[in-house]
Amino acid sequence: MRIARFTTGDDPLYGVVAGDLDEHGELSEDAMIVTLAGDPMYAGIKPLDEQHRVADVRLLAPVIPRSKVVAIGKNYAAHAAEMASEVPQEPLMFLKPNTAVVGPGDPIFYPRQSQRVDYEGELAVVIGRICRDVPAEQATDVIFGYTIANDVTARDLQKSDGQWSRAKGFDSFCPLGPWIETDLDPHDFAEGRSVRTYLNGDLKQDGSTKDLIFDIPTLVAHITAAMTLLPGDVILTGTPEGIGPMQVGDEVEVSIAGLGTLTNKVASR
Repeated sequence: MRIARFTTGDDPLYGVVAGDLDEHGELSEDAMIVTLAGDPMYAGIKPLDEQHRVADVRLLAPVIPRSKVVAIGKNYAAHAAEMASEVPQEPLMFLKPNTAVVGPGDPIFYPRQSQRVDYEGELAVVIGRICRDVPAEQATDVIFGYTIANDVTARDLQKSDGQWSRAKGFDSFCPLGPWIETDLDPHDFAEGRSVRTYLNGDLKQDGSTKDLIFDIPTLVAHITAAMTLLPGDVILTGTPEGIGPMQVGDEVEVSIAGLGTLTNKVASR
């Protein structure tokens, strides 16, 4: 089931998206969205007698984390190598503020403080309930679904600051979307789903989730051993190799097999 957050011009609504994805992860033109009675994470799946063509609404970030985005660094060996780093011995965690989250089609704002802003296409996990100390074998019990993320990074500030809060935390540096897919589980990604990033139509990243160093259950267990996760919190699982800079005016697309495509343009702040 694809759960979207959208607007027709008024307050945000939630809905279930019905329609097929083409080979590029795009919905068919006749795809519809059935409106739900409230946030399904709290109210459950309660369809209303109201639907819209997806083409006629604006999709928003499918979730605004109640408290945080927990991101994992260097979780693909090839990406660690391109960063001239060793593979971490345990998941390398950092936080992005929920104010960094934007949705599909929203601009990524290029901050004045940076001379290099990079794309990082990633699989994202959306948490469905309050949880702490979750064993890896019970990770699916706390996962609401999966979406696509771009862990935008001011690469020069990441290096100069020596820690990543500013470089990863600017407003608009965490595009999410276009919806949350609830009918998958970690096994689907362990078998391998492509993670591809395109810059102005050119393929830049071409990875597979089967190459994650630490799989999704391991990440859930590791994170919840340190901190409580709340409904709507998001885990970014790491990016494949092929990171690179974006410029104002560029369009970046992140596509994950079975999840769709997240598209954003870079704009001046």
